[in-house]
Amino acid sequence: MTFTAQILTLYPDMFPGPLAMSLAGRALGDGKWSCTPVQIRDFATDKHKSVDDTPAGGGAGMVLRADIIANLVDFAEQQHPDVPILAMTPRGKPITQRRIRELASGPGVTILRPF
Repeated sequence: MTFTAQILTLYPDMFPGPLAMSLAGRALGDGKWSCTPVQIRDFATDKHKSVDDTPAGGGAGMVLRADIIANLVDFAEQQHPDVPILAMTPRGKPITQRRIRELASGPGVTILRPF
């Protein structure tokens, strides 16, 4: 069984990046796990491939558009329906070594990493 890491990101060229080095890189080369980056902009619907917009309640900054993220997550679930989806957000629950062990014993993981 090959562990599959599907990474949903605006910067797919960053992957596998450092994950291709040392023991993780050797395991990647041996086919023990795979890294599949998915470009978030591929799910944009306008000609500029924009994925963010101003916050609904106003304020500074930009937020990712919910419709695009929904389509992206639907696609990810179709590709790997039996793996958990982890969203890398400041408000998320910290990941622990115990959780990493649980994930490593499964078929893979989908990571939503918008930055």
